[in-house]
Amino acid sequence: MEALLPYIINGISAGGQYALIAIGYTMVYGILRLINFAHGDVFMVAGLIMVYTTTSMPLYISIPIVLVCTVVLGFVIERVAYKPLRSAPRMSLMISAIGVSYLIQNLAFYITGGLPKPVLNPIPWVSDTITIFGALTKRVTLITPILTLVLVFVLVYLIKNTKIGMGMRAASKDFETAQLMGVKINSVISFTFIVGSFLAAVGSILYFTNYPSVAITSGSLPGLRAFIAAVFGGIGSIPGAVVGAFIIGLCEELIKGLGYSTFSDAFTFALLIVVLCVKPTGLFGEKVTDKV
Repeated sequence: MEALLPYIINGISAGGQYALIAIGYTMVYGILRLINFAHGDVFMVAGLIMVYTTTSMPLYISIPIVLVCTVVLGFVIERVAYKPLRSAPRMSLMISAIGVSYLIQNLAFYITGGLPKPVLNPIPWVSDTITIFGALTKRVTLITPILTLVLVFVLVYLIKNTKIGMGMRAASKDFETAQLMGVKINSVISFTFIVGSFLAAVGSILYFTNYPSVAITSGSLPGLRAFIAAVFGGIGSIPGAVVGAFIIGLCEELIKGLGYSTFSDAFTFALLIVVLCVKPTGLFGEKVTDKV
């Protein structure tokens, strides 16, 4: 058990990071029924902005810049790539999302020259090494799950107790009816992308505090794992995305701790397949009845 303790701690931390990305996937799907394939690349861009800003600015300026720039990017993606296709078939939206993903990666390649950018100035105190029950780890592994849960509780409160949150819930239940009832759909959707991008930026800052560099493909694997977590928990459900992310993070790290790191991703997909065979809507997903 002592040998597995560091992997359990890292798994909880990784789960928190995946949860912050997965919430973006599940919120957008809940309203637009769209898988935003560019979300992992937004996560990567936040990491690159952090690398560039922390080398030339103090942290109290660079971190807000990372958050603001990432939020603006998410807003622009929604307005430019998705809003014009609002009434188009879903396949068109999906193709647009894939196109945005490749566009972001190619722009990042042009700016960085395709070379990984080292994280030269990790966040002080957060990146310090500490001991938890005899296991050495960075303080960020302890901060990540706590901060994730705090942000999730704030988000749930916002959705349940504010006017924009009511609009989000109405749009997720019936998009067309909500629009007919006077819900400002454009504002609701833009706000959804803003929140998702903000959480992805927070997750990126925490994630790359643990990693030495940021590459143009750095968002692909975390984004894929977060998407799996969202489907695992029941895509469209915020609590499901969070629970699924923590389960995925723990399972991956425990597999590595047992000496089977080669099969960690394969096990994740296998677990997803088993769960979907038993419960096709995921752990917390609601069964939707199609009316003829």
